[in-house]
Amino acid sequence: MQACLNGRRTPADSATVPMSPEDLARCAAGAVAAGATSVHVHPKTPCGHDSLSPRVVAPALEAIRARVRVPVGVTTGAWAEPGPAARLGRLRAWSVLPDFASVNWHEPGAEAVAEQLLALGVDVEAGIWSGTDGAARFAASPLGPRVLRVLAEVTDPDQATAEASARALLAELGPAQGRPVLLHGEEGGTWPVLRLAGRLGLETRIGLEDTLMLPDGQRAAGNSQLIAAGLAQYASFRCSS
Repeated sequence: MQACLNGRRTPADSATVPMSPEDLARCAAGAVAAGATSVHVHPKTPCGHDSLSPRVVAPALEAIRARVRVPVGVTTGAWAEPGPAARLGRLRAWSVLPDFASVNWHEPGAEAVAEQLLALGVDVEAGIWSGTDGAARFAASPLGPRVLRVLAEVTDPDQATAEASARALLAELGPAQGRPVLLHGEEGGTWPVLRLAGRLGLETRIGLEDTLMLPDGQRAAGNSQLIAAGLAQYASFRCSS
């Protein structure tokens, strides 16, 4: 179970969304105590924008690693640094390296970003979003066998249709170049997709990046509560499959 602590959210979404390195570290510690086995974060500027700047990434990683001993990953989403060349420049300037980084395969320059990360010794999560050509691009990529895992991201937020969307995405991925698959949803689709991951025995994730709500529709108090609920749901549906 991976903890996705903040994503592109800000305190405008919820006061519990961690922003500063200290808040990310505190939330990471709580998530790991609740059972998370890895952590994914979006390092942010003081203004709350996602950033790939080494001056932003390094303090976040250092603060988290001072509190937990699990793999820590970051985003390389195009919104954090528009332009493939600029993203590559940011990666080369990193002074502190994450254990892994997610690369959205449908974004321009994705393979170059992934190749640069691998050259740095950073593991790659291949982000394959539903509703994009990411699965087809990944199937044709020579880098596929070298990634750490496939991050199958179901972007359908509808609780009623998210599981079907997830199954369709998994069918598109096929054998996923032989790599492990981490399946997750977002917003209203988060919990149906997590339960499907449990039934299929796939890796999954949960956290404020994906949803602000618990399975019963109540607002979550924070990431650790989501992790605890996610593990309970995963185990329950794994056992009932």
